[in-house]
Amino acid sequence: AALYVSALLHGEKRTQREVADVAGVTEVTIRNRYKELLDKLKLEKEIKKTRKKNP
Repeated sequence: AALYVSALLHGEKRTQREVADVAGVTEVTIRNRYKELLDKLKLEKEIKKTRKKNP
């Protein structure tokens, strides 16, 4: 999930499936850990800003 968050923050378009395959986990694991990271690190606003810059 950290890889997925990093990709989003840097404008790299990667799917949860791609990251899950590389990491050897399921998409559900990526999705759940992603939500936890956004919450704990308070990254939601930053992710939204990045998505607006790189639609």
